[in-house]
This record gives sequence, C-alpha cells and structure tokens, in this order.
Amino acid sequence: MTTKISFVTLGCKLNYAETSTYERKFIAQGFEVVPWNEKADICLVNTCSVTEHSDKKCRNIIRKLHRSNPGAAIVVTGCYAELKRKEIEAIEGVKFVFGAKEKSMVVPAVVEYSLERKGPDSAGKVPTERPEGETHCGEDIFAAFSTGERTRSFLKIQDGCDYKCAYCTVPYARGESRNIPMSEVLSQAREIAAEGMKEIVLTGVNTGDFGKTTGESFFELLKALNGVEGIERYRISSIEPNLLTDEIIDWIASGSKFLPHFHIPLQSGCDKVLSEMGRRYDTAFFERKIRRIRERMEAEGKPKVFIGIDVIAGFPGESEEDFLQTYNFLKDRVRPAFIHIFPYSRRAGTRAACRKDQVQDCIKTKRVEILEGLCAELHSEFVRTNSGIREKVLFESTDKDGMMYGYTGNYIRVARPYDPSQIGQIVEVEI
Repeated sequence: MTTKISFVTLGCKLNYAETSTYERKFIAQGFEVVPWNEKADICLVNTCSVTEHSDKKCRNIIRKLHRSNPGAAIVVTGCYAELKRKEIEAIEGVKFVFGAKEKSMVVPAVVEYSLERKGPDSAGKVPTERPEGETHCGEDIFAAFSTGERTRSFLKIQDGCDYKCAYCTVPYARGESRNIPMSEVLSQAREIAAEGMKEIVLTGVNTGDFGKTTGESFFELLKALNGVEGIERYRISSIEPNLLTDEIIDWIASGSKFLPHFHIPLQSGCDKVLSEMGRRYDTAFFERKIRRIRERMEAEGKPKVFIGIDVIAGFPGESEEDFLQTYNFLKDRVRPAFIHIFPYSRRAGTRAACRKDQVQDCIKTKRVEILEGLCAELHSEFVRTNSGIREKVLFESTDKDGMMYGYTGNYIRVARPYDPSQIGQIVEVEI
C-alpha cells in the first residue's frame, strides 16, 4: 500500500526550495504526495521562526493538522524545530523533529518509519544508504531547489550566517555560514534547465557569503552560472550591502543574464541604530552602494533598476528622531522601488531582547504604517517611470479570473488575458 505524504511550508523561499526537494525525494521512494488538507499517513511541516508570530503560526498549523488527520505522523523540521525542539515534541501527533543540521536525515528516517508501519512484510527493506537521487554536499548542508512551476526555480546555494545581528535568531536556527560546492550548484542549475524552467532565483540565508566553506567565491559562481544553457534569467534573492561588491555590480550591468533587480537589507536609516543592531556598514556606505548600482546600470542602458530594501521598525531604543532619520533616508536619499517592512520582534537569546528600552507595540505599528505609505508612494512612482517602455516578461501558469501574470526583468508585475501558449515564455510587452 502506497504511503501518502503531505507538506506544509512556512517562511522564506529557502524553505520552499527545501520542501520541493523533499517532495521529489519521497516520490522517488514510492510515496504519494497529497494536498495538506487531505488525509495522509505522514505530514511534513517545514517551519519558520523569524518572529514570535511565526512561532505561533507553526504551532497552530501543527495542531490543525493533528485535529484534521489524527492518525497521521507529523514530521517537523526547519528553524522553529531547531530553536524550540522540546516545545514541538510536546505537541500531540508529532513523531519526528529535525533541526537545521538534520535536514538530510529526514527522508531516510521517514522512509524507515513508513516501512515499519507497513508491518513484517517490509522487514529487511529499510535502506542502508541514502535514497536514490539524494545529494549530500557536506555533513550538515542540505542541497535544494524548487520545482513545480513552469517558469522559475529557487536554488539554494548557501545556508547559515556568521553575522549574529542583535535582533536575529537565524544564526542559531540555521547554524554557521556554509555552502554547497560550485560544481553541485551548476549541476542543479542544469537539472532545472532540463525541466524547462527559464529563470533561477539564487537563495540562501546570507547568499553573498557563498564560498566560505569551499574556498570559492560568489562572483565566480555568478560567472559560471551565466554559462548554463537553457537558463535565460537569474535573480539574487537577497544580498548584504557589504557583500555586493563593485566588481559584481559592474559585471551584472555589463550584459549578463542577471537581471536589474537588487534586494538589499538596510534595516535602519539611522547610523546609531545600525551600530546597535551590529550591522556592518553605515548609511553613507549604503547610499554609495545604491548610487553605484544606478550609475553603472544607466551607463549600460538599464536605467530602470529595481531596488528593494528591508527595514525594521521599532528596534529597541529607536527614538522618534531615529525613525525620522530612517524615513528621510529612504525618501530623500535612496528612494527604493519597494520597502519590505518588519516590526521588530523580541526574540529570546538575542542581544536586543535583553534591552530595557523596548519600543511599545502601538508605536511600532504606527511606524510600520508610515513606512507602508512611503513604500506605496515609491513603488507607484517606479512603475510610472517604466510606463511606455517595452520590457520582457516571463509569464506564470496561474489563471486568476481569466488573467495571467508575470514579471519584467526589473520586477514589475504585469497582467494580461490568460493565454496558455505564453506560459513559461519570455514575451516582450509594453508596460
């Protein structure tokens, strides 16, 4: 009898890449993948723990799975599993918990459990080696990429982080910075191309730190990926400003397959707050980096570069004046195309959590609202500046109310009437 397995993924695109890889491996072992809200023998939950709200969401979904499917064995992995193992093990229905450095153990352990559930007839059939198709790029790094879409794939190239910013639990949840060898990344990129996908998004916890454990470099990887046949577009999911070198900027601008789309964490536009956060740059450095991107892209005929920025509102000790510095820095000096805004979340074990000068939730909420208003203004302006320009769009397979959607190279979402012949195709349209 076929073992049915379902998946729930919470959090970042890195988690989605990992879950997709789990799916492929379980299918190769003869499992049947079913939707998470259907009856399954095993439910795998890939968790997030970036905020307190994330933890609560993980707990709720685990309990919901058990209520709706009490006979299923629940397997929990991901960041929440690393940080709160005992808390998860106490939840009814949970059979296995795998932390950040145990991801490669998930498939063998679940396959063995499935065979044991089937009874004596399966005796002796437990695999003694890793299941067919499983890659193992180091003792504690799990290679992964997403499939299932006909347009793009998220390719994990790196995991962990050594920065240990004052507000962040990710280094404790994901471990130290480490990466997959370049040869394995290229092999997976070719596999993605063979699936017919045309765009790859490079993902990691600290993506630009690629090469730390293999003696390679992020720039070398970009140049090597650029030569993979079948892949027409690349994006970098996120990169720290201190790791986005002028060499990389100049090369991307010169005509590579890497798109004019940069997602760069800022976190604060106030130097005092940046220093207290433990960030590795100041606002002057950040502003110079953004100016460099725009000048080089414009020089190469790509003036409409998309720049997305992460900002945390309400970090401990952030005064009204500090917040206004951030607001004015974004509005007057940087003017990104989009702002990803996060209210500060107090995380146990971090330096910031111990501070007595926590900002009240109502103040954080108000600051988020103000930044959201600025984001709407800046994004609308960015789209308007692209009006009338012809851009290449990669259309996705989703049919929503008779419309299909895709993104330009500089990350403007475009809608047009649904046309199956254009799914997964790069089409030139007027914005």
